[in-house]
Amino acid sequence: MPAERVIGIMDQIVARRGKPQIIRVDNGPEYCSRIFVEWCEKNSIRILYIQPGKPMQNIERFNRLFREDILDAYLFEDLEELRLLADEWMDDYNRNHPHSALRGLSPLAYIKSPQLKYA
Repeated sequence: MPAERVIGIMDQIVARRGKPQIIRVDNGPEYCSRIFVEWCEKNSIRILYIQPGKPMQNIERFNRLFREDILDAYLFEDLEELRLLADEWMDDYNRNHPHSALRGLSPLAYIKSPQLKYA
């Protein structure tokens, strides 16, 4: 996803939910790009990049779960079937799957948490 698209999504999130003080991101090119870093600076949002070699911070767990739940679990007739299942899985993962970084809550439960504070 290009940095410009990430920024567009972030603008929507900020407008809807308020501005975070810090965001944790991986070291992908979209998050290391000049345009994204400048957007964060302009909005006084600190970027906290994941640390290499920290399994709880990287994408490997996500990849394992996706492989086990989708790629290893089905025989696909075509790419469209894979895309549909992957989209459904991603939606469920991003909304309902508990995450240790969110104190064991799902993202939906976390954003509804009364302790959640925005800048």
